[in-house]
Amino acid sequence: MTVKPNSGLLAAVIGMIALSPALGQDKPARLTFDVAAIRPTDPGARDGQIKAMPGGNGYLAKNIPVKLMISLMYKVPMRQIKGAPDWLASDGYDVQAKADHPYNVDDLHVMFQNLLADRFNLKFHKEIKEGPVYALMVDKSGPKIKLDESKQDFSIPMNDNQDGVTIGKRVNMEYFCWWLGRVLRTDDRPVIDSTGLDKHYDFTLSFAPVLPPNVSRDDLASGLPAPGPLDRPSIFDVLKQQLGLKLEAQKGPVVYYVIDHVERPSEN
Repeated sequence: MTVKPNSGLLAAVIGMIALSPALGQDKPARLTFDVAAIRPTDPGARDGQIKAMPGGNGYLAKNIPVKLMISLMYKVPMRQIKGAPDWLASDGYDVQAKADHPYNVDDLHVMFQNLLADRFNLKFHKEIKEGPVYALMVDKSGPKIKLDESKQDFSIPMNDNQDGVTIGKRVNMEYFCWWLGRVLRTDDRPVIDSTGLDKHYDFTLSFAPVLPPNVSRDDLASGLPAPGPLDRPSIFDVLKQQLGLKLEAQKGPVVYYVIDHVERPSEN
């Protein structure tokens, strides 16, 4: 007995075979910089900076420890990076990484993450534990921040002016929580976003510096000609007064990045 093939089924199978290579080609390419030079910072260098190149054509770092690079690229406080060798936090590196064409900041950060994996052989895993956190929330008065719908200009979102006032320009809440975690670095609580604000915003913050536990305002003011910024309200107060936000102490998930392996960078 001769069995005739089902023409509809045969066409569907042929179609799937024809589509398979195309589907494989649709997989997005791994984002990497076109070229990157990495060198140890010259001894004696003091100031450091890390920022995207104007136009989104790459990334620059000067005298930046690898631990800080990880912290910025993954938006995790450095105190939550565990198992790292001492040099990861002490040794500065200069990085000049160029892309083949302009990218947005999120893509540039993915490229930098891949740079850390490729050139520093960085491997890590995440551990999530319940612990004390600060939840950044909208205060009952409502947010007092200005929506910024301008195009990405690749500038650093948070900067201090000569009077010690912090200017936020086109800031999203993920970055702001990371920045707040750095301001509150003497506190073990990370800052998590519970605002529901998902755009970019402009604002100004004028607050007293957060002092180490063993330093009082009186100790610091005794060596200054005038109190100046020390007379300003705390970061907790200004968040409510100036931004309409608040930090609430809670229990929540704390994410730790545990270093499994890392090496000094490969030769350029």
